[in-house]
Amino acid sequence: MKKAFYKILLGINVLFAFSLALSYLSVHINPDIIAFPALFGLAYPYLLLINILFCLIWVINLKWEVLISLLVILAGYTHFSNYLKVQKPEGDKTGTFQVQSYNVRLFNYYEGPGNSNSEKKILELLRNQRADVICLQEIFLSGDPLLKQQEIKAALGKGYNSHFKIIRTGRNRSYGIVTLSRYPIVSRNDIVHEKSSSLSIYTDIIADGDTIRIFNNHLQSFRLHRRERTFITELFGGIDERDTFNEIVNLSSSLRAGFIKRSSQAQALREIIGKSPYPVIVAGDFNDTPVSYSYRKIRKGLNDAFLSAGYGAGFTYKGNYPPNRIDYILFDNFFECRHFNIEKVKYSDHYPITAFFRKKN
Repeated sequence: MKKAFYKILLGINVLFAFSLALSYLSVHINPDIIAFPALFGLAYPYLLLINILFCLIWVINLKWEVLISLLVILAGYTHFSNYLKVQKPEGDKTGTFQVQSYNVRLFNYYEGPGNSNSEKKILELLRNQRADVICLQEIFLSGDPLLKQQEIKAALGKGYNSHFKIIRTGRNRSYGIVTLSRYPIVSRNDIVHEKSSSLSIYTDIIADGDTIRIFNNHLQSFRLHRRERTFITELFGGIDERDTFNEIVNLSSSLRAGFIKRSSQAQALREIIGKSPYPVIVAGDFNDTPVSYSYRKIRKGLNDAFLSAGYGAGFTYKGNYPPNRIDYILFDNFFECRHFNIEKVKYSDHYPITAFFRKKN
């Protein structure tokens, strides 16, 4: 029995070590070519945790098999810091300006009667924090869109200029994305994502005599059907389904479609970022993890505010699916990030993130 248990445990260890190694390929392979590695990249933090547990098991039993997971973990150690920063930065905010990004999940409009005050709580939070630039995704507008936009601006307090991009989804219902700035706005532009409801905008502002281009993005979500969302909930709470195989096939198909659309959007966004005549800050909900092709494509040549000045766990999403890091604020070398904060408030399925910037020199 001991020998059989050893072989089973060893086989499972090899399987998860191989899965972790596959996740590293997701940053290099376009999902439009091969989507398989992207699925493992999505699960990276959990595959890492399982392999760490295997290392502990083998160390406790003084077995050489510890090398199986250990070597794979070390091969991808650079990805670890994308999720966890163990060294606390100085956090000097002197002379900085704040950029905030927050997916507000339609102000929880479709989440039931218990969430009726979500919009008020979210806007109060933003009003109290008074970031210089606020990038919101998935805002919901009921009634006259122009009137609702004015209500949102009024709720945040005086002094904000705005750039709204709104899509009407039905009678008296719209959703969209908005960038608000306490600095003057001199240009507003949209990025069209073909055959998608995803939204990206870029806004040129003048701050202390310099023109800065702010990108605000909500990239393609997985758009899972209700049955697939239920399956994920059951997967992490105990499966009780007879047609599990069909559910996995359908789920994989939806995930694959999301990866492919995001990779295309990321490439289009990267081209426009590269052509910017001004320093750039790129914020928003990428709907993808740091171990992904889309993140690597968008981040090329840019710095990640969490990696520069964050501390602790970097998870920004905590909804019906496993927690992960999918919201970002990126910036080019014109700036230095002095502090980064994730506000752990439960007004949405995302946490608001804030970066404190200073111009170099």
